[in-house]
Amino acid sequence: MGGVKKKSMAAMEKSQDSTETAQDQAAPSKGKKAKEAKSGPQQKRQLSFLPPKMNDAEMIKALTPLKAITVFTASRALGVNASVATGVIRDLESKSMLKRVGGFSGHGVWAKS
Repeated sequence: MGGVKKKSMAAMEKSQDSTETAQDQAAPSKGKKAKEAKSGPQQKRQLSFLPPKMNDAEMIKALTPLKAITVFTASRALGVNASVATGVIRDLESKSMLKRVGGFSGHGVWAKS
C-alpha cells in the first residue's frame, strides 16, 4: 500500500538538472542528431505470408496423422508459427485439399478432403 513518496520541488529540480547534464555529456552535438532524425520517410514493411518450403502434397502428408487439424496442431506439425499455419490451412482449403468440419468463434477444425 505504501510506495515512493512525492519528492519536494527542490529535489525534483536537482534530479532534472542532473539528467540534463548527463544528456549533454552523452550527446554534445545536437546538430548531428537532428540531421539523423530527419533522414527521410520510413518505408512500410510488408509482412507477407511465407509458407514453409514444402509443396502441397508434403503439407497434406504432414497433416494426415492428426485427428483434428486446427491452427495449433498444424503449426506444430509443420514447424511454423500460428499465423503462417493459418495461411497454409486457408490456402489448402481454397485448393479443396482440406475441408472445414467444425469449430466456432474463429477456432476452426479441418479434415482432409
